[in-house]
Amino acid sequence: MGHIFVYGTLKKSQPNYFRMLDRNNGKAEFLASALTTEKYPLVIASKYNVPFLLNIPGQGHRIHGEIYKVDEKMLKFLDAFEKVPSIYQRTLVNLQVKECVGQNEGGQALSPGSITEAFVYSTTTYESNWPSLPSYESYDSYGDHGLQYVTREGRD
Repeated sequence: MGHIFVYGTLKKSQPNYFRMLDRNNGKAEFLASALTTEKYPLVIASKYNVPFLLNIPGQGHRIHGEIYKVDEKMLKFLDAFEKVPSIYQRTLVNLQVKECVGQNEGGQALSPGSITEAFVYSTTTYESNWPSLPSYESYDSYGDHGLQYVTREGRD
């Protein structure tokens, strides 16, 4: 089992969260809410209003998201869903735990304030103007920005 940090549409109450619950995709267990220890730009871009984490450490904000323990089947599903390696890449990132409910690989509970690591999906390539787009510390498809995510099923 590995740990994945989700910051966008796969979070609870977001449009693709159902994919984390679908046992046909594999197993995903919520462990904790967390934020990146480093700053990154989290932008909403493309005609589908997709949240993209740009792999530009030191810029933007510390990003809020959720840590999940996933099995190999879910990891393979997420890699395919995130189109690794053509659109996204999966890399390790350090996270500061905010609130926790689960245990890490060693069976120890994650504690608030502790630092852990998990895989995150960040963009491999992006439009030249994306780093200058508004950057968010926490993504919500239904937020005040008015840029609601267009689901894959709703795209032309």
